[in-house]
Amino acid sequence: MSFAVMIVDDSPAMRAFVRRILDMSGLEISRCLEAGDGSEALRLVRQNPVNVILSDINMPVMDGEELVRELNADPELRHIPVVVVSTDRTETRVQKMLALGARGYVTKPFLPEALRQELEQVLEVVHDRD
Repeated sequence: MSFAVMIVDDSPAMRAFVRRILDMSGLEISRCLEAGDGSEALRLVRQNPVNVILSDINMPVMDGEELVRELNADPELRHIPVVVVSTDRTETRVQKMLALGARGYVTKPFLPEALRQELEQVLEVVHDRD
């Protein structure tokens, strides 16, 4: 099965890095969209449905926390799982993002296998609900 993914990060270099990691992960990615912040991600995902969103937390305009809140508040978008990809590995931050509705959390730097494992787990959970 192939997946449509959105990468949300204010750093073009980090988006390119995550895309390369996705390519190396072995997952079949049918489409990979990119956004520089949460508000751009919301605009794009409303026009281009995806199976999962990989989002940084600290971004200008709309950060990852607000993105997760907005997605979960929207009946049309709340089914899309968000996996946080952040350098912040504190337990407080991880628990806060999961409490807000993120379905997974991967800390940078990470190996392709770690991202693949997190994505497979998150996508299986969503698949089981269908």
